[in-house]
Amino acid sequence: MIAAASPLDARSLDKLKWRCRRGMLENDLLIERFFQRHEAALTQSHAAALARLMDLADNDLLDLLLRRKEPDNEINTPEVREVLGMLRPAVRRGGPAPAPLPRNP
Repeated sequence: MIAAASPLDARSLDKLKWRCRRGMLENDLLIERFFQRHEAALTQSHAAALARLMDLADNDLLDLLLRRKEPDNEINTPEVREVLGMLRPAVRRGGPAPAPLPRNP
């Protein structure tokens, strides 16, 4: 059995990235930034929680990412809340806007 805290291997990470492809640009941008920041430290637990979030409809996922609502029912777990915190953009109060994500040609 694989420990929840064990890091993802390259193949598992590639599968997770493929699983996270969405039909809504806003979700894709936030998920892309998530992988840019956190992919080296992702664990099996993170992957399982992210997979649960990916089971949601695009609009429901975006509502969670933009803090329009909080996780409830079966997705309201410590692991999902941790990954959601990693996915959500930082709340900025004043100061310059974040730089846009680079686009692949």
